[in-house]
Amino acid sequence: MLVTGFLGSGKTTLLSRLLGRPELGETAVIVNELGEVAIDHHLLRRVDERTVLLANGCLCCTLRGDLADELRDLLSRRTRGEIPPFRRVVVETTGLADPAPVLNTLLAEPVVKHHFEPGPVIATVDAVNGLGQLDREPETVKQVVVADRLVVTKTDVAEPDAVAALEERLRALNPAAEVLEVSFGETDPALLLAPGARDPRDLPAYGAPAHDGIHPFVLFLDRPVDWTAFGIWLTMLLGSRGEDVLRVKGLLDVGAEGPVVLNGVQHVVHPPEHLDAWPDDDRRSRLVFIARGIGKQEVEASLAAFAFLPGEP
Repeated sequence: MLVTGFLGSGKTTLLSRLLGRPELGETAVIVNELGEVAIDHHLLRRVDERTVLLANGCLCCTLRGDLADELRDLLSRRTRGEIPPFRRVVVETTGLADPAPVLNTLLAEPVVKHHFEPGPVIATVDAVNGLGQLDREPETVKQVVVADRLVVTKTDVAEPDAVAALEERLRALNPAAEVLEVSFGETDPALLLAPGARDPRDLPAYGAPAHDGIHPFVLFLDRPVDWTAFGIWLTMLLGSRGEDVLRVKGLLDVGAEGPVVLNGVQHVVHPPEHLDAWPDDDRRSRLVFIARGIGKQEVEASLAAFAFLPGEP
């Protein structure tokens, strides 16, 4: 699981609360500074100068440099028995980080890719200052559009109208994400740890208005697609316009019993997941795009020009 969010948005508070929950047992947490996370009252023992073991079995360590190196080191230390076993890793980014390169590390680095599967991306957004940060800070927009879940923090001190306006804008920027409200970082860990996010088939078929030059829109395909040809088309699209395709997610009908789950962030595409069955009787493909400077008609025209539907030249 990746936890991101702008400076002061509450991601460290959220992590501090999570670290005290038994559901986080057998979890390794990589943070920027151990001292920033209020974990002293949960501390069981210090493993070394940068690692502590909590009473619930959660391991917390400081990110020293490259994330891939840190993940490989965790694997090596676990194999040598220097740290307890863990089943998941939670990574906290810095407040100014673009999450896309972090996801690229998780999906592209060979050793990391072999041992870890990507989990949900959680972005915290400050209910008091969030609207202004979306206007002023491009990093905030990047964090919002790549998230699977948007955690609106400080709702206890924000005006209800401000919270409503912020959530409306968040849903317009990223209609595929779930929006959760929290106060003092308190939330159900199961809501954050569960894989995936909103089913793309639950989203409206119309495109939302552009915000900050970003256009969320949904495409439907009424016929099955050739999976190999579609993969080539998507690779070409992301290769040429990956910086502008901030997010693509959906269910794809490839003619099998179940759909293919598609999930990509800029140049990075998660390994496709083939489901055994469709969630309902609607077998149409649905693709959610969040793009900058690319409209729905352009993508539709590109798909038509590529002619990837079965039986077509």
